[in-house]
Amino acid sequence: MNIEIKKSIKPINYFNAIELLEKRLEDLYKNKCKELIWILEHDEIFTAGTGYKENEILDNSINLIKTNRGGKITCHSPGQLICYFVLDLRKKKDIRKFISCIEKTIIETLKEYKIETFSDKNNVGIWHKKNKTVSKVAAIGVRVKKWIAYHGFAININNNLNQYKKIIPCGIRDKGVTNLISIAKNDYSKLDNLLIEKFISNLKI
Repeated sequence: MNIEIKKSIKPINYFNAIELLEKRLEDLYKNKCKELIWILEHDEIFTAGTGYKENEILDNSINLIKTNRGGKITCHSPGQLICYFVLDLRKKKDIRKFISCIEKTIIETLKEYKIETFSDKNNVGIWHKKNKTVSKVAAIGVRVKKWIAYHGFAININNNLNQYKKIIPCGIRDKGVTNLISIAKNDYSKLDNLLIEKFISNLKI
């Protein structure tokens, strides 16, 4: 597979990132560039997907950015690994299979750290169960345009979970939000490399 892997060290401005993805999509559609997987962080920002509702905002002081991705409201902040991509689905044209590939990638990656997680067909994302509490550890928000998939997914590593009290995360009221450091105090510094490796492997299937 001819995929460019991009890893940004410093936090990337959200609007600049989306602008890059949109341009990349157009270039890829014209076969002028490679596909892209991009690992990064954002400074704190609340974004809303196309399915959000106003009553999912609990703190009106937040600055909410409306986007064209799928899903509802989430918070991006330091300590959260974001994986953006621009990937060509024109040969397969199977969105459900592509989402399953993302789910499988995250679940397999976290299993390497002895963390058991699962997907839920009724609630998009990747979940962890501790005692009887189910909490989201990774969010998925994808848009497909001209059969090219972009936007991406985010894994909470050691981000500030208090920010999620200002919203109904992803519109789900009866479940929590967690991060990896709350589940198991591992060294997650190589998680990005493992994630990329598994993502590319699963995309080939």
